[in-house]
Amino acid sequence: MTQSNTREDGFEQLIERALVGSTIEERKANGIELTATAADAQAPGADAFYWGLPSDFRKREAVDERRLWSFLESTQADTLALWRGRGNVRENVMKEIKRTIESVGVLEVLRKGVEVDNLQDDNKLKLFFPRPSASDSDESHRRYALNQFSVTRQAVYSLTNPLNEIDMVIFVNGLPIFTFELKNIWTGQNAEYHAIKQYRETRDSRDPLLMFGRCLAHFALDKDNVFFCTRLQGKDSYFMPFNQGLPDGKGKGNPVNPNGHKTSYMWERILRKDVIADIISNYALFDYGEAKTGKKVPHILRNAKKLFFPRYHQLDVVNRLLDEVGTKGVGGRYLIQHSAGSGKSNSITWLAFKLIKATPQTMDAVRAIALNEQIFQSVIIVTDRRLLDKQLTDNVKAFANSKGIVAHADTSLQLRQAIENNKRIILTTIQKFPYIVGDIADMRHLNFAVIIDEAHSSQSGIAADKLNTALYRDPDQNGADIDELIDKLIQDRKLSENASYFAFTATPKRETLERFGIEYEDGSFHPFHLYSMKQAIEEGFIHDVLSNYTTYHSFYEVTKRSEANPEYDEGRAQKLLRKMVEREPHTIAAKAEVMLSHFDAKVFRSRKLRGKAKAMVVTKDIECAIRYYHALRKLAEQRNLPYNILIAFSGTKEVDGVEYTEAQLNGFPDSDTAKEFDKDENRILVVANKYLTGFDQEKLAVMYIDKPLAGVLAVQTLSRLNRIAPDLHKRDEDIFVLDFFNSIEDMQKSFNDFYTVTSLEQATDPNVLSELRRTLLDLEVFTEDEVEQFNELFHRGAEQEDLAPILDRAQARFDNEIEWHENGKADFKMKCKQFVKVYSRIAAIMVFDAPAWEKLYWYLRLLIPQLKVPQNGGIDISNLLDNSALNTYALSRTALNVHIDLDDEETVLDPLAAKMVNAGPTEETRTAFDIILEHFNERHMGGWDATPVEQRTKIVRIADIMAHDAQYLSQVVGNPDTEAADRRFEEILNRIMTQQRSADLTLYREYRDAGFRRDFINLVRTAIENADHLSSLHYPISTEPPVSYAAEP
Repeated sequence: MTQSNTREDGFEQLIERALVGSTIEERKANGIELTATAADAQAPGADAFYWGLPSDFRKREAVDERRLWSFLESTQADTLALWRGRGNVRENVMKEIKRTIESVGVLEVLRKGVEVDNLQDDNKLKLFFPRPSASDSDESHRRYALNQFSVTRQAVYSLTNPLNEIDMVIFVNGLPIFTFELKNIWTGQNAEYHAIKQYRETRDSRDPLLMFGRCLAHFALDKDNVFFCTRLQGKDSYFMPFNQGLPDGKGKGNPVNPNGHKTSYMWERILRKDVIADIISNYALFDYGEAKTGKKVPHILRNAKKLFFPRYHQLDVVNRLLDEVGTKGVGGRYLIQHSAGSGKSNSITWLAFKLIKATPQTMDAVRAIALNEQIFQSVIIVTDRRLLDKQLTDNVKAFANSKGIVAHADTSLQLRQAIENNKRIILTTIQKFPYIVGDIADMRHLNFAVIIDEAHSSQSGIAADKLNTALYRDPDQNGADIDELIDKLIQDRKLSENASYFAFTATPKRETLERFGIEYEDGSFHPFHLYSMKQAIEEGFIHDVLSNYTTYHSFYEVTKRSEANPEYDEGRAQKLLRKMVEREPHTIAAKAEVMLSHFDAKVFRSRKLRGKAKAMVVTKDIECAIRYYHALRKLAEQRNLPYNILIAFSGTKEVDGVEYTEAQLNGFPDSDTAKEFDKDENRILVVANKYLTGFDQEKLAVMYIDKPLAGVLAVQTLSRLNRIAPDLHKRDEDIFVLDFFNSIEDMQKSFNDFYTVTSLEQATDPNVLSELRRTLLDLEVFTEDEVEQFNELFHRGAEQEDLAPILDRAQARFDNEIEWHENGKADFKMKCKQFVKVYSRIAAIMVFDAPAWEKLYWYLRLLIPQLKVPQNGGIDISNLLDNSALNTYALSRTALNVHIDLDDEETVLDPLAAKMVNAGPTEETRTAFDIILEHFNERHMGGWDATPVEQRTKIVRIADIMAHDAQYLSQVVGNPDTEAADRRFEEILNRIMTQQRSADLTLYREYRDAGFRRDFINLVRTAIENADHLSSLHYPISTEPPVSYAAEP
């Protein structure tokens, strides 16, 4: 009985059989020996590879000589006959191929060929014929079929060690492009450890085959996992997974394959001629660092920083999208949920360049012209922010072989000119798109592919409507009946039928899923393609930003400044008091001291990230950002710290009578902030909203948060920390988050929604719009006739002065004629805004038309700005704040370096709530100010039994005794056994507390409680050991007038 071959060579045979159709062992059994005659007699089928002889591999040139010359002589014999150099043509050609590859890399040689002596320009030798598209000539297809793909097992490659062999090498026309080290788990070895270790330790990257630029990738492969490296550098060789990931984004690795090995996709789908040719022509690219530095350099290997090579999910998403477009044509909607760390910019770039060449696979494809005609005339890439726009623009231009096909558009004129000038890829931002829309001519005869980056924000509401209508407009609408115009607007609001949409986001919102997701039979919506946050973290492409999460709780005590006791609405008053104490200079100074002490001791002086680590302070708004900036700067100056603090915000902001701009505070243009922050001398960046999304700074390791964060914003903000930095040895344990506002549970909930796959349970119920419309009309601020009259004028291009009387009549009723309850005005305006928001989000995907809703939508968009609601419900803010004073402020650390665990089950989002919003209670409730303060202090000062001075005194006194205790100094300080040190610390503190019980019997009694004792031990340890010990102590507020940091020059 013959047993299965479970050895490593059995694994090699499996792969060789898949590529060639037979194995060395099978050929020998059939009488075919490894001879030159047998090698020359090969005639593989259209999908099969040649098998190679190890003896044909020339080590010094790193070329399979037989396959190279077989290809050249069968395709370019006439060209070779023109050669007029000295010596032997073969040696000269081999020498020049070697020299050119060493200069510019194998990609350049495969794509552009090589010049040898007089064989130049049109007569240069071509070393690869690219894969043609359906629209290319028959001759292109014939030549592509002449390429010779081959595989050689046990290739002897080393110049210095003749016994060294590579398990398998893939060649194209004799030039090596992939190497493989194969391992078999059944014999006790795997790819992740043993194969990678072999590449790093026993494969010399100075050997020609393994030099940077000679091959495109080096693979480590076993039956379960695939890893690859594009640049071997000994122990610093960086290997990345090339795995599919588990179903539903549940992590790294590959799913069970019922038909074979988990990694069989590698030889069944990736190592195919068409895919390899596609990688050579359209994916692989040397990066010369020009996008980052802004400087042009010669494109030679010496200047190359790295080689871009697609990961599995990048190849997969592009190929699947191209198959969809080829079979279904124009008009599709595709949501791609790809986490940070997925290489989204490269995926978008590769997709854009593939889409401009895409042709239909069948004439049943929507708007297909012919099987050899390209489907899309232009690809428009829409980004969310200027920073993302520049990053993508640089990326696209780097990949463009022809600079003439890429354009950037900031105006409608530029977009129109780009389309008319046959620019195939056009980049713009969602901020610019609404301004581009208006003057675009009728383009219904053209097909567009619209790629949307960060679709969670750029595809919500009015911006999305503008994007849709830009692509499909009727030039004859000015003469139409008003009802026809409204119908036309409704159709334009829907996704354009002459465009396909490809929406990329890591954090899909409900409306994004509904607009672009795949609708299942049960009415739910799902992403077309997934690369999850969990997989990205486990594969090491991003860091786990929730690995060291520390939270603080603030305690406030507010007192009255006068004997007066006015009454206020308590709900609003509580919010105002909270806002007041959070902006108090003393409050901000206390938190700033914790932040700076932590950064200086735990990050800067600990030399995190090889001494390059940076931090971001995230604040509630621009005013708070400016106050934090001044507080941090003042502390840094007092301590003579050797680094700077920068700030980032948009526009101009007045604080305490002083007007500020980002450029004024930093001392350089705001356009340079990102570049300046990268410098070593600038370590902390204070922000409010700017730079919370789309800002990639790999040196960011710490975030100090004093801002409410939830949902998408929470994930996007903390994701600024997750960029990997292998050169800086950045690890999860180097990342710190200190959160002064949100809880552990808050962050857990926000991240759970986007940890694996996110779906939408069902479509939004649009019937809330009927209820809203009926309610708004019932209040008689405006009438249906006025809405009709407005639309009649507005959509015919009437002057502003013709529209104003209609809107002014409604404003007059709102302001003066209607007797509102306390929150009535706010309630009405909120309902108007809700109508506009909901309609703008779902109009594009409604299965029916609603002209009445469309008309009301346009009317409310101009009415809403005229509706003025008293701020804070009419509360006299100055009077409230004048009567209040912050007496005591305290910080308590509630969690220290906690790892927040997430749920890897699918998140199913509920649709947008189908109910009206309201502005709160209709009954006016007033509460005396002293009662309001009592409730505020109970809520924000509860949990501290002792007075602030007592608490501070007790902790500092005990810590001081402990720090000078002889046993502490000899048995705890410097003890390398941390468990023993912690045990002795507690024993010594117990002794000290017993000794001190007569001095403070109340404290001693509290200390006997296990929960109190645990917290007190931590407080004392923190006070002794950490520079940020004040984070656990009270900050009594002095009676002196507070100093505003923001007012300082």
